[in-house]
Amino acid sequence: MPRIRSWPAGPKQPALEGFAGYKVGMTHAFIVDYRKRSTTAGQEVAVPVTVVEVPPARAVAARVYVRDPYGMRVASEVWGGDAPPDLTRRVPSHPASSAEALEAFGKASGDEVRLVLATQPKLLTGVPSKTPALFEVRVAGEKFADRRAFALDQLGKEVPVDQLTKEGEFVDVVGVTKGFGFQGHIQRWGVKLQPRKNSKHRRMIGTLGPHNPSFVSYRIPQAGQQGYHRRTQINMRVLRVVRDPRSDPITPAGGFPHYGEVRSACIVLHGSLPGPAKRLLRFRAPLRGRVAAVEKVEIRYLSTHSKQGA
Repeated sequence: MPRIRSWPAGPKQPALEGFAGYKVGMTHAFIVDYRKRSTTAGQEVAVPVTVVEVPPARAVAARVYVRDPYGMRVASEVWGGDAPPDLTRRVPSHPASSAEALEAFGKASGDEVRLVLATQPKLLTGVPSKTPALFEVRVAGEKFADRRAFALDQLGKEVPVDQLTKEGEFVDVVGVTKGFGFQGHIQRWGVKLQPRKNSKHRRMIGTLGPHNPSFVSYRIPQAGQQGYHRRTQINMRVLRVVRDPRSDPITPAGGFPHYGEVRSACIVLHGSLPGPAKRLLRFRAPLRGRVAAVEKVEIRYLSTHSKQGA
């Protein structure tokens, strides 16, 4: 599961700045090109889209952080009741905080307020694991007291993806790419094979660099880990939010390859996302905010044909 190291300033009113979902797969759609500087602006174009299943997350805890010379430190923490039973697979069970702890949290001062959210994979059929994923989400807002009250109000409730984004808005997607393990020079970097008459190696680079400077630069393509890296894709446009796939089907005939059927809420994003199917993706309010007016994208056709050649 990827980490998010930085958060945007956010709006003045209290709001969540993050969410998480499970990658389903890709299909294509015909939309009216919303990019004003594109050569096909206003015309119907075919674009690749990615479907991500986003079941509602449960707010299990809230934290107040204080920033000191050594970094961020937890100043106060409370846990809500009615935690999902599968959460004990991830962390030891935490009883609901007492009235005294809630009162102390309501008076705590600090620099940041964050909610601890737990995913609910039991609502999905394409993900075999039923162990929830735990992650922290920053609460934005101008006044610290409002952010703290917002976190207390959300404690123990189910949080939908609507609290982060809507159709037509942008999000940043943080994920972990497909892993290919340890690979050689040719596979990892695509450099040219050595000539057939080479006496030592064919699948290797010709030189490690000059004599001076007398060290191997990081620019030299060498063997090593390929894939399984954390990557952030900024400003991905949300084309569609499907709240009930039963009334608004989005699963192609035969299901998505390596995933199956979409049965929970999902979002459709323009473009491709890192990682294989079933992998957890984290969303964040756009750090490099787009100033363009938010408008709903007109989708004229979304393909639900079989992806297995049937």
